[in-house]
Amino acid sequence: MSSIAVPAALTPRRARHTDLPVLLVAVFWGASYLAAKDITTARTVLAVLVLRFALAVPVLATAGRSALRALTGAQWRGAALLGLILSGIFLLETYGVVHTSATNAGLIISLTMIFTPLAEAVVTRTRPAPSFLGAAALSVLGVVLLTQGGGFTRPSPGDLLMLLAALARTLHVLAMSRIRAVQGAEALPLTTVQLGTAVAVFAALTAGSGGPAPWTVAAGFGAREWAGLLFLSVLCTLFAFFVQMWAVRRTSPSRVSLLLGTEPLWAAMAGIALGGERLGTLGLAGGALVLAGTAWGRRAAG
Repeated sequence: MSSIAVPAALTPRRARHTDLPVLLVAVFWGASYLAAKDITTARTVLAVLVLRFALAVPVLATAGRSALRALTGAQWRGAALLGLILSGIFLLETYGVVHTSATNAGLIISLTMIFTPLAEAVVTRTRPAPSFLGAAALSVLGVVLLTQGGGFTRPSPGDLLMLLAALARTLHVLAMSRIRAVQGAEALPLTTVQLGTAVAVFAALTAGSGGPAPWTVAAGFGAREWAGLLFLSVLCTLFAFFVQMWAVRRTSPSRVSLLLGTEPLWAAMAGIALGGERLGTLGLAGGALVLAGTAWGRRAAG
């Protein structure tokens, strides 16, 4: 995301008005794991992903049609490459949440906040601060305990897929910062091209997988499933994107990032309070360590 000039200080009232919508985005994203788990099976992952983003992309494309026309060929290619990575992220996350708990999914994916500075340190050949390495170790220990909530067993396939999704998110962040062509592009057209590319990938995979077509899955949805799909498409995608664009123009990007970083906390609360999930003593300890480690890591990374 490009740097945006912001006021040096915000009045407490204005800060609260800006913070609340951003915090709602974090809440919606946290609840999205439970929503995706509720409406998706291993057999319908691809179809649900097509439906989710096919509902959102036309709205984004209409809102940013003039900005889309202004993109250069290099920017289109760079955004499409980012879209390929993004499609991998959503595939890993959605298959992952099908095979693990929503609580585990939301907490494990938060390791992106640890992986990204570590990966950047490798790329730039700089040494992370000792405090950051301590935060990373704490987070990893937390994930180990989290996946052993019922006693020491092998992590589930879903846990491993969510770990891969966190690594893929890290790759996406690094690619955005290093693909020169997209660095001057506006956020709206860049996101539209990425999501459009992802929809094309999901549609192609659906056609070649032999699984149910998106319209077949949609026809079988009841009110509960449609509510979940609209929640993912409208609130977790459209609302979330426009709130972020609005918020970074009214406050600092770091403040927005800090609020969005509460996502794993809301994921855990949704899984436990609404999904009836139970972590056990080890799992609760692990979840607390993940939250503490990622919060410490954000501060240590500056």
